[in-house]
Amino acid sequence: MRVIREGEEFLLYKEKLLVGRCGCTRQNEGWRLGPLWVDPAWRRRGYGSFLLRQVLKATGGYAGESLHLLELPNGDAEKALAEKFGFAPAGNLWRRRRVPDPTAVGLTHDFLRQNLLPGGFFVDATCGNGGDTEFLCRLAGPEGRVLALDLQRQAVDNTNARLAAAGLSDIGRAVQADHAELAKLVEPNTADCVMFNFGYLPGADHSLFTTPKSSLPAVKAALDALRPGGILAACLYSGGPNGDGEKTALLEFFRNLPIREYTVLVCEFANWAPTAPLPCLVRKKGW
Repeated sequence: MRVIREGEEFLLYKEKLLVGRCGCTRQNEGWRLGPLWVDPAWRRRGYGSFLLRQVLKATGGYAGESLHLLELPNGDAEKALAEKFGFAPAGNLWRRRRVPDPTAVGLTHDFLRQNLLPGGFFVDATCGNGGDTEFLCRLAGPEGRVLALDLQRQAVDNTNARLAAAGLSDIGRAVQADHAELAKLVEPNTADCVMFNFGYLPGADHSLFTTPKSSLPAVKAALDALRPGGILAACLYSGGPNGDGEKTALLEFFRNLPIREYTVLVCEFANWAPTAPLPCLVRKKGW
């Protein structure tokens, strides 16, 4: 079986025979699907499920937050198909809204988006493949500046290529440097935000990862680099190749920061595994 998209319709073929079709149009923040049709001679053989699954995949139904409205004929089989894919009755249509679980990085981005202003100086101290760097560049805007660093050349190249492709090279750049040497690159009381995403580089050698030997000096330097009111954001990981030593050491450091100088927020996924990523946010006081 194969599915081909032609304009606003997905066509299902069994070899060269057309056995199903499903309309697909963009509607406001989501998609309207249907009517979904399968040749009566080929029904109750899984063809409708296969077609609907491919349509949902192609329109973001499994990737992130999504909204789909589905038009189906009335019938018990059609109802079972809709419910199988998470659709619920909504007037004359079926409605499916997917809201993915929050992530450590997503929660961190949400917090920074609400607490940082455009035009600032932001630092991505562990740029990896550039996801956080791109986020900070868009947050900084044309009047802002972003410095990204990573010990691995591959990470630096990936990040700079990502910024160039997004048209953000005038705002941010990545350089090869150990985040433990952050103090040599960023002067005290100049940064509005310093962001860390510890662990290893996705898609690269997982035997190379951050450790307390470098991460502790880095977060200390980051606190010195922050302006009063600035924010340090860090996502901590454990259970992988780096074990839990780094997470434990950084948590102890954050929890022992003096309250007269810093406010520390540790966001725990209470009913997830103990190895779940942990977002930590530190605001420097002294306006």
